[in-house]
Amino acid sequence: MTPDAIATLQHELLAALATVPAETRRLFHGRGRNWPGLEQITVDWLQGVLLVSLFREPGEAELEALKAMLLSLGDSPAWQHSQAHSLLLQHRYLLDSRMEWLRGEPCEEWLIDENGLRYKLDLGRKQNNGLFLDMRYGRQWVQTHAAGQRVLNLFAYTCGFSVAAIAGGAAQVVNLDMASAALSRGRDNHRLNGHDLGKVNFLGHDLFKSWGKVARLGPYDLVIIDPPSFQKGSFALSKDYQRILRRLPELLSANGTVLACVNDPAVGPDFLIDEMAREAPQLHFVERLDNPPEFADIHSDSGLKALVFRLG
Repeated sequence: MTPDAIATLQHELLAALATVPAETRRLFHGRGRNWPGLEQITVDWLQGVLLVSLFREPGEAELEALKAMLLSLGDSPAWQHSQAHSLLLQHRYLLDSRMEWLRGEPCEEWLIDENGLRYKLDLGRKQNNGLFLDMRYGRQWVQTHAAGQRVLNLFAYTCGFSVAAIAGGAAQVVNLDMASAALSRGRDNHRLNGHDLGKVNFLGHDLFKSWGKVARLGPYDLVIIDPPSFQKGSFALSKDYQRILRRLPELLSANGTVLACVNDPAVGPDFLIDEMAREAPQLHFVERLDNPPEFADIHSDSGLKALVFRLG
């Protein structure tokens, strides 16, 4: 990060803080590569908390200059106008993704809003805080299309899609994820929104060892697939996605719908379209959802890919 790059970031953040959104949003997306020298920085507005994430280790002088600039934000009229009270610097390049509280009192949990729904975030030592902000339009799409639907949410994490589905009137949601702690946070998120947990199932299982249980709870009108690109010992995009796609016809109801997602910047949308045609030709491609404008990328295919397919 050159001094000019840090000055550019300061300019962008001051402008963003002067007109902060009412709900949680990304304010600066350096990873979209539209800002030379800032490709490894993102900044999120968590409604009073400003979270700055570093994805690559900077030099000592660079880090000190960045911290000095960030601390100066707290003395600006824009900071006061935004009513921000906390500033975090997350070192995502470290194994523990350590967070530094540069301003404000440390806390491990924080509540935010998105599309009128509430979610609880982790602000401790976890790499991810509990909600992937680039999937905002995906959750909105699910909420819009969920009325009366039986939904299967694979790789559910903290159940953001499930919260959106129930808010949209889903009849039943089955969440599956190997991480029981993430599913527990999913329960918290549903409770925050006053949802009937009798309509929600939480399966803390390895998907590839649980097809029978998943199938018995079906068939499903909507299946959501949002896996990690790679998770050691459990999922590798290049070989495991196909194993899911070929099972879809037996899981879906007549005219069932699939929302299939890929977040690897090196993998374009054709991967899903081609693999679906090969493994589950009964499903046809309908549309790719837009990504939120705050996640603009120099190459559109490098951003999140959320594709809709339909049976029949």
